[in-house]
Amino acid sequence: MIEAALHFAFGCYGLGLLFNLWRITRGPALADRILALDTMVINLIALLILFGISQGTVIYYEASMLVAMVGFVSTVAYCRFVLRGDIIE
Repeated sequence: MIEAALHFAFGCYGLGLLFNLWRITRGPALADRILALDTMVINLIALLILFGISQGTVIYYEASMLVAMVGFVSTVAYCRFVLRGDIIE
């Protein structure tokens, strides 16, 4: 039963990644593209955790924490670049 739930969740998050990719390419504004990139990071974290559950190892949980930290920093840096034109003052 858990395998069926994992396959369903993989499909849902994979579809979410495709929708985010569509929003990045067709986004009407730059803010929509930034939000889509941030949402892609969140979906990638969920996929890493699901893969860790399906494999039964804990290394993917640590990888998801690293992706979360890098995703947060990159989103903040990209927003600062869009708003101010530079990242480091």
